[in-house]
Amino acid sequence: MQKCNDLSRSLTPLDPDGTLIAVIELSLSSWLIAGIVPGLGRQPLKKLAVDESALLKLLHRWRDEAAKAGHRIKRVAVAFEAGRDGFWLARWLSARDIEAHVIHASSVAVSREHRRAKTDRLDTELLKRSFLGWLRGERDHCKMVAIPTTKDEDAKRPNREHESLVGEQSRIVNRMKATLIRLGIRGFNPKLKKAAERLDGLRTPEGEPIPPNTLAELRRDMVRRRLISDQIRQIEDARLARLKQAPDNGPHAMVRLLARVIGVGVETADMLVQEVLSRSMRDRRAVARYAGLTGSPDESGRKRREKGLARSGNARVRRGMIQLAWRFLMFQKDSSLAQWFRARTESARGTRKTMIVALARKLLIALWRLVREGVVPDGVVLRPA
Repeated sequence: MQKCNDLSRSLTPLDPDGTLIAVIELSLSSWLIAGIVPGLGRQPLKKLAVDESALLKLLHRWRDEAAKAGHRIKRVAVAFEAGRDGFWLARWLSARDIEAHVIHASSVAVSREHRRAKTDRLDTELLKRSFLGWLRGERDHCKMVAIPTTKDEDAKRPNREHESLVGEQSRIVNRMKATLIRLGIRGFNPKLKKAAERLDGLRTPEGEPIPPNTLAELRRDMVRRRLISDQIRQIEDARLARLKQAPDNGPHAMVRLLARVIGVGVETADMLVQEVLSRSMRDRRAVARYAGLTGSPDESGRKRREKGLARSGNARVRRGMIQLAWRFLMFQKDSSLAQWFRARTESARGTRKTMIVALARKLLIALWRLVREGVVPDGVVLRPA
């Protein structure tokens, strides 16, 4: 899950007498709803089956109970942790005039005791305190996740499916190579078009053919690999077709502009646009923080040390940017960023891996400025439009 850049403040001042507050502990089998209802001496707690209509009826019932107690509810605020259910419930509640918020789970402070009691009831109490503090404007109680639209979520699916399929293809190829090496067969490339036809002709160092069960396993793996390769090609072709159909569309225009940078392919450009560059970021620090490319200092008294990358942001963006930074050094050798990297690593041994993270951070900010403001990084060569 990714935190929004600066949505950790309540949009309207909290009116305790006119606000109904509810937090939900979501699970696969049930929902536990804890409320703060003005006018009621108790704080109700209700367990429901996974049913959004029943949840809405419960909120309306609590609102009616507050009205009977002499409190007119002007605002209903509901919050729950980001998790497997995603954001559909927040969108569903918002469409019915319910103020819905999604809390970043790791932003809620918990007890540091070695062993502590943990139940759904205790979790709702913790969420309730954090959410109440956030509504009062105390931003450090918790962080809220930016709720994407269905269209925004759907736009990320092709790139994420592509990443998953490429990883699966690599696992199949590596498994086939390992199977052959166990028999002493080396130098066979399972990715060739005629690899399946060559299997029968392979021989072990003893002159024996591949055993029948192993041969059948290899053939099944080749069928899987061909299927996955076809699916990867379908995703790539569909992406290019979308770019051609609407080249001037907002995200598509960003992808086309990034792909003009020599060393950045369409796949990388699409990932960066859909995951980070199309989002509304406050400044360059928010961009770097979102990608998890910032440091995590540890300071206490005289102790000063750096614990490395925070790793609290988008892991896909972080991996992609570090890979792109190495590639950037190959294709953009005359750029200011590449010269900056070489100047700091030529005379300092063992610093390339550390400094590549700093280069990835600077490069991400430069690409963000390129798609937002049209500022081409100094020395970067672009392909013809």
